Amino acid sequence: MSAAAVRTIRKEIKELYINIPAVQEKDKACGNGNGIIIIAESSTGCVFAGSALGKKGVYADKVGIEAAEMLLRNIRHNGCVDEFLQDQLIIFMALAKGTSRIRTGAVTLHTQTAIHIAEQLTQAKFTITKCEDELSSNVTYIIECEGSGAANIHL
Repeated sequence: MSAAAVRTIRKEIKELYINIPAVQEKDKACGNGNGIIIIAESSTGCVFAGSALGKKGVYADKVGIEAAEMLLRNIRHNGCVDEFLQDQLIIFMALAKGTSRIRTGAVTLHTQTAIHIAEQLTQAKFTITKCEDELSSNVTYIIECEGSGAANIHL
């Protein structure tokens, strides 16, 4: 899995240090499954991930390639969050005071749902704009929120 993931990443990003250690947890594992998680950190401290789970009848190479492609997808959009973090940030943006922005790839259905709920529960207002700068890919967006400025009166 890790060798296939490294090959896939190297096709696109040739000059990158890659270290994917293999871990076996035989004493903690139940079942006969496998999987891979690849984590990348940008020069600005952003953390992205790609993962995939194996199953009976699926070659390990395919699992590694799937995880690497997920990671590369999240890197290509030149954002600061991946597809799994964007919806988690919505509530914080809604509660914050002032304007918050995140740059991300395609806006997921989870994120759209979180925005809808946050707008119903707070006075926050969200906008989603397709990003058109020189770093943008065709799936780069800015999620912006004018937060409600909620404060805990007990602090």
